[in-house]
Amino acid sequence: MAKQPILDGYRILDFTQYLAGPSATRLMAEMGAEIIKVEMAPYGDPSRAFPYRKHKRSAYYVQQNRGKKSLCLDLKDERSQAVVRELIRECDVLIENYAPGVIGRLGFGWEQVRELNPKLVMCSISAFGQTGPLSHLSGFDYIAQAYAGVTSVIGEPDRPPSLPMLAIGDVTTGVHAACALGFALLDVHRTGVGQHLDISLLDCYFHQHEVNVQAYSASGGKIVPRRAGSHHYAVAPTGIFRGPEGYIMILALLHQWPVLCKAMGREDLIKDERFKTNELRVANLQELIELIEGWLQRFPTDAAAIEALQAVRVPVAPILTVPQAIAHPHHRARGTVRTVSDRMLGEFDMPGMPLRFSAHPDLPELQAPFLGEHNGEILTGLLGYDAAAVAELERAGVLVSAAH
Repeated sequence: MAKQPILDGYRILDFTQYLAGPSATRLMAEMGAEIIKVEMAPYGDPSRAFPYRKHKRSAYYVQQNRGKKSLCLDLKDERSQAVVRELIRECDVLIENYAPGVIGRLGFGWEQVRELNPKLVMCSISAFGQTGPLSHLSGFDYIAQAYAGVTSVIGEPDRPPSLPMLAIGDVTTGVHAACALGFALLDVHRTGVGQHLDISLLDCYFHQHEVNVQAYSASGGKIVPRRAGSHHYAVAPTGIFRGPEGYIMILALLHQWPVLCKAMGREDLIKDERFKTNELRVANLQELIELIEGWLQRFPTDAAAIEALQAVRVPVAPILTVPQAIAHPHHRARGTVRTVSDRMLGEFDMPGMPLRFSAHPDLPELQAPFLGEHNGEILTGLLGYDAAAVAELERAGVLVSAAH
C-alpha cells in the first residue's frame, strides 16, 4: 500500500512569485502539500514571461511551480477578496513575498488573517525583513547579497566584484522559509495557535558567512575578508589549480596537508618553514600554487591527477560546466538532475528534489498549472460555489485564465 506523502493533508495559500517564495512552496508541493497559488490578474506570476519560453510557456515558471494549483484573481476586486478570506479559513499556511506592506494593503496582513484563522501560520518573505531601517526598500537576490557583505568577497582582488550566475540567495531563502514553516506547523500541533514568520534574503545571506564575520570580529579587525579570486584568503591550499587540460578544485584542510605532500612525493614540504602551518601557507600562497600546479602538470590528463588525489582521499573535483554537470552519472543516479515532462514544453531537465526521506522515497509526478487552471475546481470543490457563480465571476473579469 502506498504511503501518504509527508505533507499530505496540509493546504498552503501561496501568494508568492518569482523565486524565493516559489522555491519554498515547490519543496512543499514535492512533499505532498496542496498548494493554491494565488496569481494576480491579468498576467499572473511575472516569471511566466521568463526564458526559456516555448509556445508562451516558461520553463523557469514550470520548474518552480510544478504540483501547484493556479487561482488567478483580480485582487483589487472585493469579490476576489471575499474568495481569499474564505480560503484563509480552509488553509494551514499563508505564504507571501510581496514588498512589506503590500499584503496588508490587500487586506490580508497578519492581524487580519489571524482573526480569520487563529491556527494559521503566515510566512512573509522579503529582501530586508518586515522591520528595520531597510525594510521599506524593494529588492531582489543580488541586492540583498550586496548589503550582506557577500558580493564584496566574490571575484578577483584587483577587479570589480563578480556575480554568481545562480540564485543562491533566493533559493536558500526559500529553503529557510520551508524549514521555518515545518517547525511552526509542529508548534501549532502543540499549542493550537499560529504565528507570523519573517524571513528575509538579507538574513539568510548573512547566515552563510562561515569564516568572514567571526574572523573579522574576533581578531579585532586584523583579518579583513576580501576578494581572493581562485584561492581562499584564509585557508590554503583551497582553490582552483591549473591541471594538464583544464582546472581542478583542491581543498586540503589542516590534516590533509601532509597527505597531499606525500601524494606529490614532497614530504619535505610538511616541515618546510614556508608551509608548515596554514598561516604560513596563506602568506606564501603564490609559491604554494606554483608547486602544486607544477606537480599536476606532470599528469597526462586532469582525470589522472584527480584519480591520484582521490586515491589518498584529498578532496578534489573537476570544474564541470553546466552541460557536464547535467550529464554526470552521479547526478543522474541520485536524481540530482531530474527529467520532467511538461504538457507544452515536453521533456527537459531541471534540478531534482534535494530533500530525501527513507519513509517517502518516491516522488510524485507533478505538472505546473496554466494560469487560472484551477479557478473552478477551487471555488466549487473547496468553497462550495456553484458553476453559475463561477461563470459570473469569469464574465466580470474577477477570475482570469489562459492556456499557457
